[in-house]
Amino acid sequence: MFASLLFLSASVAYDAHLPPLIEWQGQSVELLQKQGPLTTDFELSDGEISPDYAGTMAFVDRLVAANPTQFKSQTIGYSNSKRAIKMLVASEQGFFEAGKMANSTKPTIFIQAGIHAGEIDGKDAMFMLLRDIATGKRRDILKKVNILFIPILNVDGHERSSVFNRINQRGPAKMGFRTNANNLNLNRDFTKLDTPEVRSVLKVINDYNPNLYIDIHVTDGADYQYDVTYGYNPVFSSESPAVSDTLNQFFKPVIDNTLAEQGHTPGPLVFVMDKRDFKKGLAGWVATPRYSNGWGDLKSLPTILVENHSLKPYKQRVLGTYVFLDGVINALSTHSHELANAVKKEQEFVPKQLIVKRGYAKQADTIAQFKGIEYSSSMNVLSGQNEVKYLGKAQTYIDLPIYWQKDVGHTVEVPKAFFIPPVYSDIIEKLKLHGVSVNKLEGANTQPLKVAKVTEHSFDKAPFEGRFRVSASFDYLPVINIDLDGWYQVTTQQKAGELAVHLLHPEAPDSFFAWGEFNTIFQRTEYMENYALIPYARKMLKDNPTLALAFDKRINDDKAFSLDPDARLNWLYEHSPFYDQAYLKYPILMSFEEKVVIPDQKDKEI
Repeated sequence: MFASLLFLSASVAYDAHLPPLIEWQGQSVELLQKQGPLTTDFELSDGEISPDYAGTMAFVDRLVAANPTQFKSQTIGYSNSKRAIKMLVASEQGFFEAGKMANSTKPTIFIQAGIHAGEIDGKDAMFMLLRDIATGKRRDILKKVNILFIPILNVDGHERSSVFNRINQRGPAKMGFRTNANNLNLNRDFTKLDTPEVRSVLKVINDYNPNLYIDIHVTDGADYQYDVTYGYNPVFSSESPAVSDTLNQFFKPVIDNTLAEQGHTPGPLVFVMDKRDFKKGLAGWVATPRYSNGWGDLKSLPTILVENHSLKPYKQRVLGTYVFLDGVINALSTHSHELANAVKKEQEFVPKQLIVKRGYAKQADTIAQFKGIEYSSSMNVLSGQNEVKYLGKAQTYIDLPIYWQKDVGHTVEVPKAFFIPPVYSDIIEKLKLHGVSVNKLEGANTQPLKVAKVTEHSFDKAPFEGRFRVSASFDYLPVINIDLDGWYQVTTQQKAGELAVHLLHPEAPDSFFAWGEFNTIFQRTEYMENYALIPYARKMLKDNPTLALAFDKRINDDKAFSLDPDARLNWLYEHSPFYDQAYLKYPILMSFEEKVVIPDQKDKEI
């Protein structure tokens, strides 16, 4: 109790620098209990404290002990510090195994808390909801859905706890750290899969095939009235537009009404273009596949990202999360058929081209009404520029500009299939974790293939998420007479086809290539000696007049080349059979649909 009082006083002291609050008292406060079985630490502290790892796992055990026929705890993986990552499975019939749950007539919702351990609202909200199920107050929940719940994904970051971890967040009194013990951001790892935490998540998704995935965060940025914001990639930018449209039509109204009825203010998942000038408009973000919701969009797994407002008190945020989850469970129970049809439609469709990079539109759309907070702006002596001061008074902005990521930055042609050499077994294992179907080949290749050869490339100047990322441009060259026996084929005509393209196409910004999985192709390990190359090159040019003419033309047309002895000799070396033919070539080969030109309709392809 003494430690709890210390935390309480710390939270009061350390939020004095934050903007003033609009007073809130929603009906959802009635969800709190002060005593009785399974009262949470959050409730006992009047909404100030979230338990540490040991306390969290102990509460999971208490929940299971209180309702062993419907609750079961599973260890789904371990962090690099060897902390167990626990998942609580809840089923009315006690269908805890993946196979049994898949045969259940109820949809399954997968709820994940603490991917950023300081943003832990989902843990305490779900503990209250599960407590209400266990004690009989909410028997209706498990009649509607099966539940998979990870209370803390980033278990190591959760224990790097401090009152100083998030300067712009109101509670809990002590909160965990954003990244894991290796300083990796788990919500940037959904393609490269460097972390055991995210690999555990993907294994759960593969095993249980949930109908809806909820990832609960706390946002930073500007101040506004909304306490619970949430979203998914909008229809215009989604690779699963039927899923996004279904969430818009059938889920959003239920969720928003449920929140509003309980005194919460649901809002759109948007950010600001300029944090020092709110009136410049909002930024409509589209998640790429390194993020949970971007990955889910490509996977045709309905995924909702919740971003509670960091400046709202912890009690308000947790209660809002409880109400949000109640609403989304009700929507899933009622509209699971519509959602399943949308998923099926998207899984059966693979486009011929895929947008892999987007930018913010230069022309703004507008939001008719945005519930903001009044602010002033003045020159600050510390920063030497104008800074915003939020005043704690509601202000509704009319026709506020919003810039969505509508501009298409880069599009790739979708290959018919990718072909991976057997030496890249780690890539094969990652693809399987992604739920991508992989087929091992037997026998010789009989189809035309292409290899991507790097023409220009650059590495980032600083590491990002522990890796030096690379960007490149390519020429696509035909491959002749290659034996694919023992190689692995990944066809794009599969449920995870679009995800496979983002992972394996070297021009995709979140591909394995871009994350540096193939950086060895930039290494040259065999070199020339001039005393050996020059006599060989003389004979090579004599025997190949076409090559000799090309060499002469390069000398005549390119003065810098003609004056650079190393460049001249390297050109000759590159055109000799001694040159490393794998240098700068992406080792994963591709096949494409053959284009057939129809007579009298030359611009039409089939």
